[in-house]
Amino acid sequence: MTSVRPKLKSDTPKAVTAWATRTGRSVWMRQDGTWSENVGEAAPFLGAEAEVRLAEAMGQEAVVTDPYFMEVTESGRIAGRETIRETIRATGPTFIFGEGI
Repeated sequence: MTSVRPKLKSDTPKAVTAWATRTGRSVWMRQDGTWSENVGEAAPFLGAEAEVRLAEAMGQEAVVTDPYFMEVTESGRIAGRETIRETIRATGPTFIFGEGI
């Protein structure tokens, strides 16, 4: 199954996000290329650098799964039309597993 994600303009700040292969948790790429479970540590990338960073993430299948861009502000805060979805990913499930829905 593939998801439909918005195409972002090259001048739009982007963060690279994915799921940690080992834990399944949401992760965000830091400026140094390492991964964090804290969305506040997500680095904003622009233009060609963003494309290079996404390509790097796609080559890390043992570490992350399904990396993609999400729109952020220049300071790295979640932005754009995917704000609600990405906020939920950043804060975790909206219900407690095992306690029903």
